[in-house]
Amino acid sequence: MSQLRGIHHVAYRCRDAKETVDFYHDVLGMDFQIAFAEDHVPSTGAYDPYMHVFLDAGGGNVLAFFELPEQPDMGRDPNTPEWVQHIAFKVDSEEALLAGKARAEARGCSVIGPTDHGIFRSIYFFDPNGHRLELAHDTGTAAELTELRRVAPEMLEEWSRTKKAPRHADWLHAKARASHAKSDPV
Repeated sequence: MSQLRGIHHVAYRCRDAKETVDFYHDVLGMDFQIAFAEDHVPSTGAYDPYMHVFLDAGGGNVLAFFELPEQPDMGRDPNTPEWVQHIAFKVDSEEALLAGKARAEARGCSVIGPTDHGIFRSIYFFDPNGHRLELAHDTGTAAELTELRRVAPEMLEEWSRTKKAPRHADWLHAKARASHAKSDPV
């Protein structure tokens, strides 16, 4: 039995701690909670000055960032497409999703979406550090989620053998396409 009680915090690197705190407060409404600043890393003792900031992401979830002024400039894994690694935040409604889009666009962010994934709708944009963010609003029914959980092991097994997309949940994508077609002007 797992002793885990959730994620304490998730930490990423940032270019500028103040700019990052301001962005997450202004665009996502996250409250700045605490900060640590040291010249030496507590776990290793290595000299590496940093500012470590913690933001309240709601529901007991904390998002943290490190500014590391004496390290080389930030980069990203050139072998991983930029859409893969992202932080997804849950919102309660379509209205909250659209309000998040408006706030991000007002801050100068280019926003993709809303995108219909069949069981949730989401928008995507980047923070000032180049981290891709997603806001998602759940739309799936209990029956749809139950079916997705049921086929998940079969899908994973098939993927593991073939490295080709299993078709166990094609209905989900058809639902998203139908929803998209209804919202597009003809």
